[in-house]
Amino acid sequence: MTSDEDDSDFWGFAHEAEGLFTPLPDGQGARRVHLAGCLPTGGLLQSVGHVGSRRATAGNAWLGLLDGDGVTMGSYFVGEVTVVDVQPSARDAGLADLTLTLWCDNALPGADRVWEWVRAGQLNHTGMWHDLSPDGKRAWLSVALWARTYRQQGKPHAPAGQVFTVDGRHIVDEDSFYCAIGEAINGPGGYFGWNLDALDDCLLDGWGATTPFTLHWESSTEARAQLTERIPAGDDEAALFDLIVEILEARGVNVSLR
Repeated sequence: MTSDEDDSDFWGFAHEAEGLFTPLPDGQGARRVHLAGCLPTGGLLQSVGHVGSRRATAGNAWLGLLDGDGVTMGSYFVGEVTVVDVQPSARDAGLADLTLTLWCDNALPGADRVWEWVRAGQLNHTGMWHDLSPDGKRAWLSVALWARTYRQQGKPHAPAGQVFTVDGRHIVDEDSFYCAIGEAINGPGGYFGWNLDALDDCLLDGWGATTPFTLHWESSTEARAQLTERIPAGDDEAALFDLIVEILEARGVNVSLR
């Protein structure tokens, strides 16, 4: 954990963190996080001795998730980090178990499961998102975004002229389309947008693919039947499926509906 105001103000590490992905019922984004085996430093250490007072609030920070080698897989912005309890840790005499309250809008319920797959190297075959609930697919996409730099390090973007294939059989709503196209272009757990604006950004910035390229959309009839939501488009509106195809083609993608 590191202060968001000063990168050199390192707040410490913990062996385990529980509660980040579990919103409290009394407030959107509010969390109660238990850090087991924590070595607090910097601004967090200053707050440890003031539990119960206003000085127990350390402020805002970035909370990084580490792999088994200590490399950051992704980070979440956490606000109003406040120490509410401190106990000696059973892990080591020099460590403590801290309980914090904070808020975090982006740590979606269910994302912890996907992060564990990333950490264990198990996010390695296609279709793992197929059976997730709608909320689970949204959490999947959030991890695909936040873990993208970590998972794509050293992998070049595909050059222009490539052919990618999207399987439309499991596209039942907008989020499942993004799961499918992210997987088609960047492999299992891959990211290529999670809303229409982000899709357009990915097409412009080459997030794994370089336009022009060809997209074979298999089982597109089934996908069209699901993506019927009417979306504002200029002075009119269009079905979500048609708008997706329009965005792709406007950025140089040859969409082959099959």
